Amino acid sequence: MMKLMHLVFLCTLVWSCQTAVKEQPKAEDQTQSTPETSKVTFQNKGHELVYNMVQTVGDYEQLKALKDVTYKYTYQTPDNKADISMESYIFDGELSYGSYYKHERTFPELEGKIEQGFDGDSFWFKHNGELLNEEVYQKRSTFSRKTNFYWFTMMQKLLDPGLNYEYLKEETIDAQTYDVVKVSFDSEKPTDIYQLYINKKTHLVDQFLFTVADFNSMDPRLMKVVYEKVEGILIPNKRKYTKSDWNGVPLNDQWNVVEWTDIKFDNGLSIEMFQ
Repeated sequence: MMKLMHLVFLCTLVWSCQTAVKEQPKAEDQTQSTPETSKVTFQNKGHELVYNMVQTVGDYEQLKALKDVTYKYTYQTPDNKADISMESYIFDGELSYGSYYKHERTFPELEGKIEQGFDGDSFWFKHNGELLNEEVYQKRSTFSRKTNFYWFTMMQKLLDPGLNYEYLKEETIDAQTYDVVKVSFDSEKPTDIYQLYINKKTHLVDQFLFTVADFNSMDPRLMKVVYEKVEGILIPNKRKYTKSDWNGVPLNDQWNVVEWTDIKFDNGLSIEMFQ
């Protein structure tokens, strides 16, 4: 009797083990059910800090998922001259359009409406609906369309290919501790340099130094920013900047003030408006 019970127990155990093996998913099934994660190789600590910052504000794929954006752009100089435009971008292809109904700072001699655009291939400039092909207008359109788009997407584009990162130091400003990271571009000609002050607590860039290589100005400016959250993206929409030294100390109290308002994503913009 004991032998029989022992035999039954062994048979039951073997059957249970076989059933458990059959119910295990195949290795390929396990891989398919696990979300794929891309492993990022960091150049250095500075690169990792920038990457973590971008994950905090929202990366470029999140912008592309929102398709496009429109907003009001207001630029005020210390002498109270203003440029005000309605900006429109399509993120896929970096299409850019601006309609200026106030342009006291740039081309005050042109009365009426100014339009600038980039259609993915070429830049253009219109005054009251008429194309102006002179070099001065083409150069301004090229600069403004590239710059305005870049400023809006800068935090995301700090992870673009061809960038170099250098961790400089830890610094405390107004009782807040920052990691300071220098970002530069791979290029044979002079290009812009950014020095980011990344808040160790929030992982956001509260301020940064920048140059304007397109106008042969490699002396730094200090930009301070405040964020607004729109559709899950943290946008540095309140900004002011002035000349500074490379330690981030302002050289004067003459600030240019920039503000982006009425930010709206996914407007169904047509490519035709950029052409």
